[in-house]
Amino acid sequence: MFGYVRPSLERLSPEERSRFSAVYCGLCRTLGERYGTAARFILNYDFAFLAVLLAEPKAPKAVHHGCIAHPIRGRDHFESSDALALCADCSVILTWWQLCDGVQDHGAVTGMKYRAAAAMLDKAYRKARSLRPEFDRSVEAQLRHLGELERDGCTSMDEAADAFALLLQGIGGEVADPVKRRVLEQMFYHLGRWIYLVDAADDLADDHKSGNYNPLIRRFALESSELTGEARDALVVSMDHSIRLIAAAFELLDFGDWSGIIRSTVYEGLFCVGKAVLEGTFHAAEKPMCGRDEEQL
Repeated sequence: MFGYVRPSLERLSPEERSRFSAVYCGLCRTLGERYGTAARFILNYDFAFLAVLLAEPKAPKAVHHGCIAHPIRGRDHFESSDALALCADCSVILTWWQLCDGVQDHGAVTGMKYRAAAAMLDKAYRKARSLRPEFDRSVEAQLRHLGELERDGCTSMDEAADAFALLLQGIGGEVADPVKRRVLEQMFYHLGRWIYLVDAADDLADDHKSGNYNPLIRRFALESSELTGEARDALVVSMDHSIRLIAAAFELLDFGDWSGIIRSTVYEGLFCVGKAVLEGTFHAAEKPMCGRDEEQL
């Protein structure tokens, strides 16, 4: 995943901020407990938000422990749960296959970092695959299909985005409750579509320079690395449409204690990140805080 999905912290209450932080730290600890220290390095805001969506409506009580990254004060975190375990398993599978994809997309030299990272995660991946075989098969199939589209130079950004959307939708399929599963499948699908498109916009300059496949370059026949005019407007409409569909699915289910975090992310955070990417001001390492005028969905 990519780190694009993050709430607007300034819109959250202090309690909600602490809750999101505890999810983030709880997922980190769950990754470490289930898959070892190396797996903790794949943690990002996208995965933390997936854990929020998967959580039970009533948030548990956070506990306080020491932390490698914060050795003096430690951190509050949620202890491992079914939701955190599911998110950790799927995170490992997604990351491993994306690393394999990176190996194929880069040459012998530039692909070394992907190959090394995949090797470090190999044992964790094999364990996660044994726990979530259906999700693993789905990810492999969709990435294979996406690779075929890229090799064919697919000019439809919708067709390319659909492959990644179906990949992420598979996480929802792991949820037992049929009502929640249906809602999450819709949310994950459109979130995956949005992630794919915003990542294409973020990679536009690099892909234009390297000649790597980018659906926006193909769709709009771009001759430079800038997305302007009608092409930019069309992309914004498509991305915002996915956000609206995420919001529509969100309103169908009571997410309880997590509603404020989800609302902040869907109704503000995604718009904020999309705007920053298109303006060239997005930095993946920044904290998940942004401000903007209210968007009307």
